[in-house]
Order: sequence, then C-alpha cells, then structure tokens
Amino acid sequence: MGSDTGTGMPSDSADPVADAELERLIAACAQRDSAALRGLYTLTSPKLFGCMVRILKRRALAEEALQDVFVGIWQRAAQYDASRGRPWAWLISIARYRAIDVLRNERVELYREAEIEELPELAMPPESSGAGSRRTAEALARCLGLLSAEQRRGIELAFINGRSHAQIAQTIGEPLGTVKSWIRRGLKSLRDCMEP
Repeated sequence: MGSDTGTGMPSDSADPVADAELERLIAACAQRDSAALRGLYTLTSPKLFGCMVRILKRRALAEEALQDVFVGIWQRAAQYDASRGRPWAWLISIARYRAIDVLRNERVELYREAEIEELPELAMPPESSGAGSRRTAEALARCLGLLSAEQRRGIELAFINGRSHAQIAQTIGEPLGTVKSWIRRGLKSLRDCMEP
C-alpha cells in the first residue's frame, strides 16, 4: 500500500485512482459544487498544510494562508487542465505561490511597521502648523472615512494607540494574519488616497 504516507494522503508516486478523484472534485468545484470543495479540503488539506508550514515556518501563519489557498482553488478550478499536469502538482503550486506571497507581504509589513510613528503626526498636527497641515489632516480624515470599519480600527489601534499587531489581534479577537491583512490593505488604500 505505497499510496499512503500515513496522513491519508497519496504519496508522490502515481496513483491514478487518487488523481481521478481529485480531478472529479476539481471539476465539480468549477461547477460551483460546495460539497466538492469540502471533499477536496478533506482529502488534500493535510498535505497542503504541510507544504505551507515548510515554507512559512509558522503554523498560525500557515493556517491563515491555507484558507486563502482553498479560496484560490475554488476561484481557479475551471482553469485546471488534466492534460497539462497531475492535480496534486496544480494544487501544490497554488499553495506554494500563496505561501510565497505571504512571505513577501511579511517582509513589506516589517518595513511598514517602521513607519508607525508617522501617522499620529499627520492625524493630530500642531495648532501652529498652518493651513498645509490642516489640509493634510482633513485629507487624512476623509481617506480614513473611506476605509472599512476593520481597516480603520486596526490602523487607529496601531498608529494612534501604538499597539502591536499581536495586541490588536488579542484585543479584537481576530487571527493575527487577518489583522495584519486589514492594516496592510488599509495602509495601501490610505497611501493611494493621500497621493496628489
């Protein structure tokens, strides 16, 4: 029984039955069959999670990213072409690309955390700073108003209250990765909005 690795997952050696089942489930996902997505998750999530942990080195980050992987699988199921490769290769490539994106975003996040002291100055300019600072403050307030409630709260807690991402996650009861994502997207939206 060389087709099992001890996790219920097929080994990397060819397993036509497993491939056929995965192809069937992916095709059903392309037809928007949510039961097929649940079945695909049950069959593949342990192996895909292992792939994510190997790349990301952190279980919590891998768990968060794995959700995005299955969103990606659901969205791209119609693009899968069995003539171009085995289903495992396709699934693992989606997981690997998502993990690489997470790593890239983590590096950007570290850079952005260094900017944490800049926003309070923009949000609360000194009285004597003149019309330019007032316009900046007004523009910032307007741009903050365009953010989602989650993004705005995350940014306020981080930049105005000076809390770390971990503290924010604990305060609002959301996963750390979700909080980082809200803040990252909120900052991008703010920058885009504030640019002349």
